[in-house]
Amino acid sequence: MTTLDRSTPDARDVSLVTYTITELAQEFDITPRAIRFYEDMGLLTPARDGRNRVYTVRDRTRLKLTLRGKRLGLSLQEIKQLVDMYESPSDTAQQLNAFLAILQTHRDQLEQQLEDIRITLAEIQQHEERALGLLAEAGQTRMPPR
Repeated sequence: MTTLDRSTPDARDVSLVTYTITELAQEFDITPRAIRFYEDMGLLTPARDGRNRVYTVRDRTRLKLTLRGKRLGLSLQEIKQLVDMYESPSDTAQQLNAFLAILQTHRDQLEQQLEDIRITLAEIQQHEERALGLLAEAGQTRMPPR
């Protein structure tokens, strides 16, 4: 499949720019299989040129937003909801409020995980101090880690 050379003057017409699955995979450092998975989840809807997938600038943007959402720790369902809202003609305030609600839920989960980690680290420190104390009582020193 041939894609439009993005350095030509015609490349300014976004509707003419297309990407192959290999190009997108290389650009975003993911596998073609991951891209096909996002298609199966309804996040991407490429056109077909025979057996080849043809991705538009819209698909590229949706993939970029999907990967950004994954880095934020959002579920694919949350990402799909946000990306779909992004493209819908509905009220921007409604979209932003929905986005803020998802972010707040995610923030709450991360803060809980952080608190759990702090508690676990404090417990580990107590166990380490106890073990070091028992070693000192026995006249032995701490063995170096392997």
